[in-house]
Amino acid sequence: MLPPRHRAVFISDVHLGSRHCHAAELADFLARLRCGQLYLVGDIVDFWWMAQRRAAWGAGQHRVVEALHALAAAGTELVYVPGNHDRPVRRYCGLVLPAMQVRRRAIHETADGRRLLVVHGDDYDAVTHFGGLQERFGDWLYYRILTGNRLTNAARRRLGLRYWSLADWIKRRSSAAERYIARFVQAGLDDARRRGLDGIVCGHIHRAGLFERDGLVYANDGDWVESLTALVEESDGGLRLLTHGGEVLATLAPREPWRLPIGRVA
Repeated sequence: MLPPRHRAVFISDVHLGSRHCHAAELADFLARLRCGQLYLVGDIVDFWWMAQRRAAWGAGQHRVVEALHALAAAGTELVYVPGNHDRPVRRYCGLVLPAMQVRRRAIHETADGRRLLVVHGDDYDAVTHFGGLQERFGDWLYYRILTGNRLTNAARRRLGLRYWSLADWIKRRSSAAERYIARFVQAGLDDARRRGLDGIVCGHIHRAGLFERDGLVYANDGDWVESLTALVEESDGGLRLLTHGGEVLATLAPREPWRLPIGRVA
């Protein structure tokens, strides 16, 4: 039996080329995927890591690339919205390449008529980051935590246990991390509101989330170094946040017909 077909799927923060990328899990997820549109919402390839450190590129990374090619060949429309770690791709924004479109940001209209800003999220760093020594120490500490996350899950796999994010567990117990995430969420929603849109789909902060606040949709598709999640839109415009294994973490129902703009039919 074929897996269900999604209207659109959003993934980000894959960080191909870094040693913290869970490429094999993503390749498995993509191999099962059937969708009309696939948005690559930034930091797909980690050029920053590869420029600073030795690239980690093996069979899993090759399988991810092959799976993306297979989706495009099957008729899936690929839209690439580069982030800060794959910033060099931004020089191609506005182009329609043979396999995909490259956009600095995009507007996705759901089946129920909601117009969502699709952007990586690093545009909000100016209002969310502390800067200076504190930020550099935070980056250093975060990569140490990711190393611990990788080693912990290597041990769990040997014991036959499922994936568990040590990094997310630690961050949720940090008041500073939670304040940063709250500022990021508000900055994204404020941007969508200024543009007259119905919400935002983003990545960047490696914290998956899906909810509605003050009439606006906030959808963060997560990442593939910690949470291993993706955002999907179903045929009726409903949104779901999925794990790499297909578990549903959060849902947002489609908009009621009476709330659709005049003249627009879901």
